[in-house]
Amino acid sequence: MKKLVLALIPFLVFPLHTNAAEVKKDTSELKAAIIIDDFGGGTGGVQDFLEGDIPITAAVMPFTENSKAHAEWAHKNGFEVMVHLPMEPKRGKRSWLGPKPITVDLSKEEVRSRVEEAIKSVPYAVGLNNHMGSRAVENEEIVRIIVEVAKEKNLFIIDSGTSPGTKFPQIAKELGVPLLKRDVFLDDISSSSHVRQQMVKLAKITEIKGNGIAIGHVGVTGKVCSIGVFQSMEEFNKRHIKIVPVSELFSGELTKKQFVP
Repeated sequence: MKKLVLALIPFLVFPLHTNAAEVKKDTSELKAAIIIDDFGGGTGGVQDFLEGDIPITAAVMPFTENSKAHAEWAHKNGFEVMVHLPMEPKRGKRSWLGPKPITVDLSKEEVRSRVEEAIKSVPYAVGLNNHMGSRAVENEEIVRIIVEVAKEKNLFIIDSGTSPGTKFPQIAKELGVPLLKRDVFLDDISSSSHVRQQMVKLAKITEIKGNGIAIGHVGVTGKVCSIGVFQSMEEFNKRHIKIVPVSELFSGELTKKQFVP
């Protein structure tokens, strides 16, 4: 009996149809993206991220004093760049949107003009996501114009998930524009321990879905966000989750075709 148990041990540890190579292959396919919003604005955390070794995606506010400088800095250091498009929220101060936001009182021509100007003001951008926008993203006419411009400029879209009534997914699908949605906000509470908790949440989502997207910020919460993100890397390494530029979460061929800046 003892000999039989010993003979069965290898099969109890490694099932017949599983081997180490297969396990490694599965875990190596786990990818997560960390988008950091509000570059071009406040300075908190900017240097930490843009001189760091985590391949974040830099979402840059258009029309600010540092829009061009931060986009060029990010690109020079190998970070992917996006336009962080300011859009009208249901609540919040107008001043939080910065210059030339997309608001529901604009004409179609003004919306198109502002989106095109925003893209032009952020060099090397390969995609866009919305800054705030809980009101504007529910406006089908406005969202359609944004998606049309994104298609013309070969940009992908990340829906920041500020409203459950967003029109981005349905219109992007209709017009054939690549779109993914944010899974986790990292610094909705300004503490590095909360950011670490949210990073663990991102890891768990990534293990379930195969990929995941988190959004954090520079500026007011930038320092606690950068500390929390950098302190979480050991957890991601342990789980064999690779942090990648957000465009890598789209299919390989699509990425090659669409997103070369």
